[in-house]
Amino acid sequence: MSGYIEGTSRDQVTLFPDRLEDWIDEDHPARVIDAFVDAMDLAGAGFGRISPAQTGRPSYHPSVLLKLFHLWLLEPHPFEPAA
Repeated sequence: MSGYIEGTSRDQVTLFPDRLEDWIDEDHPARVIDAFVDAMDLAGAGFGRISPAQTGRPSYHPSVLLKLFHLWLLEPHPFEPAA
């Protein structure tokens, strides 16, 4: 989809000898969330009606924001009292 900020490949070698994929544990919830959102039909879920604005800075793709939101839901929040 054009008009969104393009992400880089997770397999791309960086300045450091590691890849971003190497920094995330194999059992980290981010991997499950990534696969789950990638398998979703985002257009069928209503995200197809969203179109980026032609002015200003490009926005992030809705799938990236959805992944961040799901990860945020799983992480503890310091402003909430411990249960």
